Amino acid sequence: MRGSDGTGRTSGFRRVAMSEASSGPSGGLDHAAWQAFCDALKAAGDRILEPDFPGTSLDRAEGFRHLAQQAACWLTWGVGHADASDPRFMRQNDLFTQWGGPNVDNLYKHARIDPTGVYRVRGKMHSCEEFLLAVRIGNMHEERYGTLYEVTATDMGIGPGDDFEITLGGVEPSDPAERLRWVPLPDEARMVNIREYYYDWREREPAVFVIERVDERVDGVVDGVVTPGRLTAVEVAGRLDEARSQFERSVVFWNDYQRTARGRGADNTFIQPRAEPKGLKGLVYAFCFYRLGVGEALVVESAAPVARYWSYQLYRLGWFEPVESVHRTGGLNQRQLRIDSDGRVRVVIAAEDPGVANWLDTGGREEGMLTFRCAWAENRPEPTARVVRVSDLAEEGFDPTWAGGPVSADERAEAVRVRGSHAAWRFRT
Repeated sequence: MRGSDGTGRTSGFRRVAMSEASSGPSGGLDHAAWQAFCDALKAAGDRILEPDFPGTSLDRAEGFRHLAQQAACWLTWGVGHADASDPRFMRQNDLFTQWGGPNVDNLYKHARIDPTGVYRVRGKMHSCEEFLLAVRIGNMHEERYGTLYEVTATDMGIGPGDDFEITLGGVEPSDPAERLRWVPLPDEARMVNIREYYYDWREREPAVFVIERVDERVDGVVDGVVTPGRLTAVEVAGRLDEARSQFERSVVFWNDYQRTARGRGADNTFIQPRAEPKGLKGLVYAFCFYRLGVGEALVVESAAPVARYWSYQLYRLGWFEPVESVHRTGGLNQRQLRIDSDGRVRVVIAAEDPGVANWLDTGGREEGMLTFRCAWAENRPEPTARVVRVSDLAEEGFDPTWAGGPVSADERAEAVRVRGSHAAWRFRT
């Protein structure tokens, strides 16, 4: 079952009314909502077996793992992070709750907000080099979504190691210094998202962000302390219903998103850079869907971007999760990639290690998605791609800096070890 417009805006699941969800003893709305969520889990297991999803046994195994982690993700967000009067940042798109093609150089945090409220976001940057704060209507896979306001750490004069305090909502300050770190909350605002950027993957302390509501229009406040009451059946039902909707839509939408993007071009060629509609204005993306035979590699080439951030990263089809980037080099950014002596960037995508610095490891996948990201840029390079035999790559490397220059097996192993150590710090694992 597909969305009639091919966009994935509908869930692709048979919708189960709460009144028909209960198969056991009669319960209330909360019981019906729980039954509907469990029915959605069962339906999703059938849905990913349909032919528009990846069909090998390994793909399907990843798919069921993906469903389990998506269920955990959206239950946590829908049920545990529903109260805009007492918000907490939820970490998503970490090592376990991945959806929507996350950037492996980011750490993502989301918090629920009320546009009539006033919030304070405080913290310390530590080793974080940039963040992007976005006020949003909803996630891209939701029926209503979009970015209403965005600002970066650089815009607010915040850098690595700095303490910071940002106000969200309320009256715009008259003082220029206070206005620099004030964020408006338009009427449709429902969440605030943080993307932390880590360019150097080092064993360093990651950023700390905390959020609190500080205006006086909060129910259940006694002497400045929030004391929420017990949840009602109606409230629990509403939270479970949102978790179900997010789960259903995410599973189908992102598969359709990749399929639609792939249809805009030919395999092993780039669909040139563009900004996503209703997305973040400072970011552009170019996609290349690769299909490689045994012993083949994809060689990507472009002018060097002039940008605060850029990267090349690989993604799995169907689930839109990153190819392993902690214990393999599934993604590299501008600090990790090396520019050739002629000023151009060359990257090799292959299952076999070609012995050059700029290698993206497919993990043995014959097909997948390559994304070029460029953020806050002064130019917009248009990468090209071509398929070559891995055995012929030696003929390409007549320049000793080609694709970043040669790398030994020991150097590669050390680079991967450093990635794993950094991830343990960034994700507190």
